[in-house]
Formats: sequence, C-alpha cells, structure tokens
Amino acid sequence: MEFRQLESFCAVVRYQSFTKAAEKLYISQPTISTHIRMLEQEFNSRLIIRTTKNIEITPHGKELFACAQKIFTLKNDLIQKWSEENKKIIRIGASTIPADYILPEVLPLFCQKYPDIQLHIHQNDSGNILQSILNGKFTIGMVGMKSFEKELDFVPFFHDEIVMITPKQEKFLHFAQKAFNQDDLISLLKKETIILREQGSGSKKRLESYFEQINLSEKSLNIIARLNDQESIKKLVASGLGISFISAKAITDADNLLTIKLPENNLTRSLYFAYHKDYILKEHILSFIKFVQKFYAKK
Repeated sequence: MEFRQLESFCAVVRYQSFTKAAEKLYISQPTISTHIRMLEQEFNSRLIIRTTKNIEITPHGKELFACAQKIFTLKNDLIQKWSEENKKIIRIGASTIPADYILPEVLPLFCQKYPDIQLHIHQNDSGNILQSILNGKFTIGMVGMKSFEKELDFVPFFHDEIVMITPKQEKFLHFAQKAFNQDDLISLLKKETIILREQGSGSKKRLESYFEQINLSEKSLNIIARLNDQESIKKLVASGLGISFISAKAITDADNLLTIKLPENNLTRSLYFAYHKDYILKEHILSFIKFVQKFYAKK
C-alpha cells in the first residue's frame, strides 16, 4: 500500500467522483482506477461500488477512509514537527486560565525580549492538552492540574486561587462582607443553582477535591449548567442564573459580580508547565519557561 493509492481513494470518497478526484490530484482517471483496484486487491475487499450514475462506499471502504484520515494527520504532524526543528518555534497547549489571562500578560514582554521565537498556541482543557503532549502535538502545555502519567514532567509557574462568584444580590452580601464557616457554605450551595466547569478542566478537578474535603457531594447540588468558558460563566452568574467557582485571575473590576473567598480551606492550586520526559527542552523553550516563572515570582 502506498500513500498515492490512499490519496486517490480518499479523493474519490471525498468528491464522490473518479473524474473530480483525478482533477484535484492532477493525475489521470485510469491512474485513479488503478490505485483503487490495487487497494482492493491488497485488502481482498470491495471498497467502492461504481455504477453509471454514482459511486457507493462500502462499509469496509468507510472504515479504510477513517483510518486513512488518521494516517494523513500523523504524516502531516511529523512533517510539521521535523520542519520546525531548526526554527525557534514553541508549540503550546494552554488551558483556559493560561490562554485567556496568563499569556496576554507575559507574551508582549517575552516577544519584545525574544523577537526570533515563534509561539504557536492552541487552547483546550487541561486533560486534552496532557493527552496531546503524550501524542507529540504540543512541545509544552500550560495546565491547571497534574496527571499520573509517568511520561510527563510538571513545573509550577503560578499560584492560583479559586473563588466563589455570585450575582450582586442582597442575600449574598453577608458572604462577601463577613467571615462564614463550612456549614454556612454547604447550606448556601444546597439552596442555590450551581454553574460548573466541564470535565477535563483543571479547576473542576480541584473543586471536586475541595468538595471531598468538606464532605459535600456533587449529587446533592442543583447543577444547572456546565461550561468550558470562564467568560460565559461570569455572564451567566451576573444575569442571576446561579453561582459558580472560577479562578481569581479571571475576575476584573468590570465584572458585575460578588467575589467570595472560601472559608478555612482556601481553594488554591498551582498552574504548571507540562512536557514529555523524553523530550529534551531546547534553549529557546527553557527561556520561555524561565521568563514566565520569573515574571510571576516578582508578583
């Protein structure tokens, strides 16, 4: 099996036409037909049924098409990765807080100091980013949680606090202005509607740990929504839909919210750089990590 054969097959499936596939690949239609026939011989299975009016992809053909898409993705990722080896490029996977609030603070100064370093940044939740590091998609990750993967190393760069946010309503003012205990908090949470982050979020994982510390089950709460965007959560809370927990880093003076620190066991966590243990960090990557650590050490 050759890449050209797979390319021809995928083009026929994509365009539902041998003629259009030949035009897109700049080869003859008989060559397309030959490639398909060779694949069918190799797999000993019909992949495409061709009639005078249209074509039909067999179940085996659909299965091969899905596999071929993954093969081409892996091929393109390798080509991109190898082409970057001689360039100062950092492929970063960043979870919500680093992407929305950390990087906008540090990148202007970093790029001013290191104008020859390129940063390719993709946002996702912490869980997906860690998996992508293992798969080789990202050089480093900026995430809100650790994992138990032995192949990964974690280096802290920011100390974060998760706070409770509520609408600016009189019934919540007591919690914002005076000290309260865990029993008061549990009573409040069981009475109000709650908005939480999605599974895979670092802050969600830390919140789950906090609920365990105070013996509060999520099942006892009226969870009305789960979102993956902090800004959307703030807007929904401000509108009166419910209360939530977000990073203190995400709170600004412009938000129409009450910000409430939690009692006794303050909900804190670290944000981490994550990278594969087998990956030797190049000098320009180390420069970025040290720059961010130093930036927040001063604060």
